[in-house]
Amino acid sequence: MRNLKIAVLVLVTAIVSIALVKGETLTRLYHTITLFDKGVIVENFSGIAGKFPTYEIKASTAPSKFEQDLGELPSHFEYKGQQQKVSNFLDETSTTALLVLDGNTIRYEDYLQGTTGEDYRISWSTAKSFLSALFGIAVHEGAIESIDDPVTMYAPKLIGSGYDGVRIKDVLQMSSGVRFDEDYSDFDSDINRFGRTFALGGSFDDFAATLVNERAPGKYLHYVSIDTHVLGMVIRGATGRPMVDYFQEKLWSKIQPESSVYYVVDNENEPMVLGGMNLRTRDFARFGQLYLNNGKWGDEQVVPSEWVRASVTPDAPHLVPGNRESSSINLGYGYQWWIPEQADQEFMALGIYGQFIYVNQRVGVVIVKNSAHIGFDENNFESATETVAFFRAVVELIESSR
Repeated sequence: MRNLKIAVLVLVTAIVSIALVKGETLTRLYHTITLFDKGVIVENFSGIAGKFPTYEIKASTAPSKFEQDLGELPSHFEYKGQQQKVSNFLDETSTTALLVLDGNTIRYEDYLQGTTGEDYRISWSTAKSFLSALFGIAVHEGAIESIDDPVTMYAPKLIGSGYDGVRIKDVLQMSSGVRFDEDYSDFDSDINRFGRTFALGGSFDDFAATLVNERAPGKYLHYVSIDTHVLGMVIRGATGRPMVDYFQEKLWSKIQPESSVYYVVDNENEPMVLGGMNLRTRDFARFGQLYLNNGKWGDEQVVPSEWVRASVTPDAPHLVPGNRESSSINLGYGYQWWIPEQADQEFMALGIYGQFIYVNQRVGVVIVKNSAHIGFDENNFESATETVAFFRAVVELIESSR
């Protein structure tokens, strides 16, 4: 009887454990599938850290201080020869936060749709530009010998995959040649398959190793979010350190953030470097400041200035801004940074559903726009080029007021 009771207790414990694990997995899957639903997208984008497993990278004990001299936005801006009302534009693109930084002075700051400055906002692909900065540091320190090296030199798990033999530089420039469907509206697309793999407890590394080659590397701009995860694998292999530790020491702690960053992680505790950062709008702006100042923070050169310049300089025809066969979007591309058409010392980090860190070095302005814009990817991402026109109107207003 005693042995029977023990057996029953073990069985009950096992059943409860399985139920808890499966329940957590099902909950995560539910959140993944409903993440972009219209009725909850704003709340979700400010609450992802509470819905998925995350790793906290602590805020600075001495955060930097902004000055404030608040003003107004322009009432209108011109796009395609038509005057657009700014208030309508911000509403139509489902803006949740807007911050305009002039040097170190906040000129405009507003939080919309029930959100506040305390919200931890999902980065989506603006995280790729953070990863680019970290990559430049690893190259400068010699952990990575050359960006002409094959990725498999540092990430041997990818031998035999679509990344086998591909240069690091081609991956940095979203020109890996790997086949990938980034259509968020297609349930069966690769990016949504990746999301479900994560929700069901899969490994980001394992997923990257399943991808296959489609084109010759270095010839065609094809946006593949997993390219950025591969860059993270390269950093881990080159430095021999956990990504979150390297990120905290070499980048996050340097820019004196006022809040922690919560990185979404997989079941192996690897961060979603391609888009899983959750941070406050003012800390997006601090990162923009770093690049505004060519990688320098105070007296310290955090990111090599040469890397900053190379990161925002398209150096091949398929990367240059404008209409071209190699891409459906007319923005140019560098090392995980986007460059607008007719750029005048301008570049930006860009994330799906309308996340922006826009940097204008000529005028000394950084603009952060967080959004929950469901129609962001319509008409070949025309919303992105319209948003650039809005940013330029804001910069023009600041410049004319000096």
